[in-house]
Amino acid sequence: MSRRQFVLPLIVIVALAAAAAGWHLRPGNGNGTVVLYGNVDIREAELAFRQAGRMDALYVDEGDKVTAGTLLAELDATPYAAALALAQANRAQAQANVSKLTRGFRTQEVSQAEAAVRQAKAALEEAELTLNRQIDLSKTGSTSRSALDQARTGRDQARAALDSARQNLALLQEGYRSEDIAAAQAALAAADAQLTLAQSNLDDTRLLAPADGLISARLREAGSMVNASTPVFTLSLQDPVYIRAYVSEPQLAQVQPGSAVTITIDGSDRQFDGSVGFISPRAEFTPKSVETTDLRTDLVYRVRILVPGAADALRQGMPVTVHINGGS
Repeated sequence: MSRRQFVLPLIVIVALAAAAAGWHLRPGNGNGTVVLYGNVDIREAELAFRQAGRMDALYVDEGDKVTAGTLLAELDATPYAAALALAQANRAQAQANVSKLTRGFRTQEVSQAEAAVRQAKAALEEAELTLNRQIDLSKTGSTSRSALDQARTGRDQARAALDSARQNLALLQEGYRSEDIAAAQAALAAADAQLTLAQSNLDDTRLLAPADGLISARLREAGSMVNASTPVFTLSLQDPVYIRAYVSEPQLAQVQPGSAVTITIDGSDRQFDGSVGFISPRAEFTPKSVETTDLRTDLVYRVRILVPGAADALRQGMPVTVHINGGS
């Protein structure tokens, strides 16, 4: 083979390689402009109630734009409102029991116990006098044995009654046992938890939008019975727009988080400004859905592009072209 025959094919190969490189690395600011091809990410949330019940009302329809916190739908809240009322009553009863135990017995009850001690003490004194008289009479034979025994029994009973009255007074003055108070406080804590749960269940009969977006699907109608977690709406999350693209390994050094980006779409002269938000640290083979002129066996890295305020023009799933200014 002559030297000319060898050089000519080499020139052709070099020219083709340069053309292929120029397709993906276009001159821009000295470092070149990286051109990527991707799609607008589909970002959706399936919205559902956390409780089961009958759909009472729906307030939005497909195509409606909503903001975070917008009321979208409601369940029939009757059973949940009744459960809340019951929990409130149980909590009030538990609180009353704790208050009664911590305050101790009423002053009137203590006063009555003190009076009972005085009466028992007086009764014992009277019984002791009666016994002493019977003892004196028995010395002279002026009383019977049974009368003496009866007086002694009366004295013993009066003494037992006084001991019982004193114990009752001590209990009233000391108040309720600490164990009883602790048990009542635990019951109150349980009632508080039940009340919180009942309130949460009632709140969950209202379906609120978790974020700004567009209602892309209305899956249930008023009157339908739904289980917990049954989807009712599909919410498309639109702002910011996320674009998914893939950058090849040779171009990776020219793409950095925060790099300025220009987005173009087919059939329109409009351009949209954005920025690189995320570059995957893991390489992967080129996805089949990405339309590039590179070989599909090339290793690439997933890139997320953030484009604020472009939801009206960049619809989810739309193919786009991404221009990244190298070195920016």
